[in-house]
Amino acid sequence: MIDESKRERMMDAVTGYFEACNSASRELFASYLAEDCMHYFPPEAGGPYRGRRAIEDLWIGFVARVGSQWTIDRMVCDGEQICVEWTHWKPGAGEHIRGSEWYEFDEHGKINAIWAHYASPRDQRRKANELEGFDYAGAGYPLTLPALSAATQARRAAALKAEAAHG
Repeated sequence: MIDESKRERMMDAVTGYFEACNSASRELFASYLAEDCMHYFPPEAGGPYRGRRAIEDLWIGFVARVGSQWTIDRMVCDGEQICVEWTHWKPGAGEHIRGSEWYEFDEHGKINAIWAHYASPRDQRRKANELEGFDYAGAGYPLTLPALSAATQARRAAALKAEAAHG
């Protein structure tokens, strides 16, 4: 039997984490990531990143440098495990990466581990790192960078301004 309440909390935490990434907001990251969270990546992709601060620095840095945005393209959760398929848009670099992540939670419902998997080996020469031959358009995936909500844009601008002031 699926615990719908736990399932909703898990989905809300992951959705909130993506909002933290898009907003470049340390405050939002603190709401969804455990302080000792680990973020693992495929070989030669960087990481692992140890601790919430390291993860914040990573994604806030991408937002500041290349205007990164993330979309959740698909989410599967049974109340015990959760996995999302995502796109990491890098408009300043003219590229995007597709992949998936599995999440683990601590006893307080915060994310304490993230395992990233890329749809293809990271190839810096390609503008789109995604599965060869997969019909992303036919499956309803975004093919262009989606607009951020006004609220996210405002949080993002304020967060980047604060980051610049501190450092």
